[in-house]
Amino acid sequence: MALKQRSLARRPFARTPRGAFASDAALLASSQYRWTRGDTVSTAIIAVLALITRFIKLGAITDHGTPIFDEKHYVPQAYDIYESTDNLLIGGSELNPGFGLVVHPPLAKQVTAIGEAIFGYTPLGWRVMNALIGVAVVLLIMALCRRLTRSPFAATVAGLLAVFDGVLLVTSRFGMLDIVQVACIVAAAYFLVLDHQQQNRAVAAAWAKQVPMSRYGYRIGFRWWRFACGISLGLALSVKWSGLYYMAFFGLLAVGLDAFRRHRLGAKRPILGALGLDAFPAFASLVIVPVGVYLASWRAWFSSETAVYRHALRDGTIAADSALQWLPESIAGFVHYHVSVLEFHSTLTNSEGHHHPWESKPFDWLVAARPLLYFSSTDQRCAGTTCQQMLFLFGTPAIWWMTIPIVVWAAYSVIIRKHYSYGIPLVAFLAGFLPWLINYDRQMYFFYATALVPFSICMLAICCDELAQPHQGWLGRAKRVRFAPAWWNRLSNGRRIVVCYLALVLAMFFYFLPILYGFLIPSSWFDQLIWLPSWY
Repeated sequence: MALKQRSLARRPFARTPRGAFASDAALLASSQYRWTRGDTVSTAIIAVLALITRFIKLGAITDHGTPIFDEKHYVPQAYDIYESTDNLLIGGSELNPGFGLVVHPPLAKQVTAIGEAIFGYTPLGWRVMNALIGVAVVLLIMALCRRLTRSPFAATVAGLLAVFDGVLLVTSRFGMLDIVQVACIVAAAYFLVLDHQQQNRAVAAAWAKQVPMSRYGYRIGFRWWRFACGISLGLALSVKWSGLYYMAFFGLLAVGLDAFRRHRLGAKRPILGALGLDAFPAFASLVIVPVGVYLASWRAWFSSETAVYRHALRDGTIAADSALQWLPESIAGFVHYHVSVLEFHSTLTNSEGHHHPWESKPFDWLVAARPLLYFSSTDQRCAGTTCQQMLFLFGTPAIWWMTIPIVVWAAYSVIIRKHYSYGIPLVAFLAGFLPWLINYDRQMYFFYATALVPFSICMLAICCDELAQPHQGWLGRAKRVRFAPAWWNRLSNGRRIVVCYLALVLAMFFYFLPILYGFLIPSSWFDQLIWLPSWY
């Protein structure tokens, strides 16, 4: 990547960069990850596991052949999009249902419509695309962790945790919105890591060649990975407005990483350099570009003559004294539509009387204290006894009960230990958690937490990778165990801990399998699965 010197070359080159950067310069300059055969094998195995777990009995759970839970909103809207599509580049739009307003952007429903176009208005049709995206999410989590750690072992651990997490599994198997947004968010984080590492290599190479640098640091050319991050954030916003949270957090993080890089390089004014040289390009890539992508996702609405509020100005829906009267008709209708959706979301609060027996709050999400019932068929008869068929959005406890410890450990590692691999997953996790605390009165559900688990998994995998390193002498020397397999005695204590943890995750996944897939089981068996009163 070319370095633009121009007026910045007037400043003398800082020949005494900070020690941390100087010692890492050679490493940064040659830090391109080398894909190995082990990466290929582990990725292939985990991809197959993800395909099997996401697609087995994919269309089995229905409400007498119709969608279940919130599929009842999004699946018919997706079919509206399919049926009203005349131009594949533009697509169709949702009808305005008599029972309410379409309150989410169209992208995820456009994705669902692809499956319905291929397989029809069937359970397979409205779920197949989300199942494929669920597999992609697992591989994206692996790729993100591999890039953060440069460790095939960490990537494999992350992939296994992602395959056997109940929330990612169930969200991938139904025709709703969240898994599509999660894929976009994880992709955005991955591109942000690629951008950060690319800039590290660029400035390391420039420092090694003694390219003149101003007091503000180097100025880098166009950053394609950051641009790709912006596109991914725009896609996330085009699924749900909660994508705005990631735009804000990732934008601040991008500028913060640039300032930190200039600081390590030895620039005299790193913060001013980041604000002056990086802030506006970051704003363009991570705000302007996402907004453009978001507007493009509404292309079918603008081209339609029958979409809701498309002619709100003409039909008198917009008040005569409204400032929107001064806007062109399509813009006025679009703004009015968004104001109406905002009003809907802002009034969906507990104080307004909106309560649901399965709602939960952000602090519940941290320990998966309140799962979400998707399907229920009780008091059936099987094998001469009463049976239950229940399906929950349920987090594997061995993963979700580690959320608070791993977030605390990640924060400690970044601030005290200077272990920065945890940084981007930690910020991404907080982006999906902290904003919900501001509007705590809002009616919330556990599926809002789906975007948290990819990043807690990344932090867990990084921690496991640290434990598995042979230099972790504080764990003590591994003792030989009589009658144990030879491979076990060859493992360090850290690797034994990781193996036991992964075995626990796998065991819990299979233990709770009946409520993740909705198997018909005796009531006594079901009662054994409900460990906490808040689970049911």
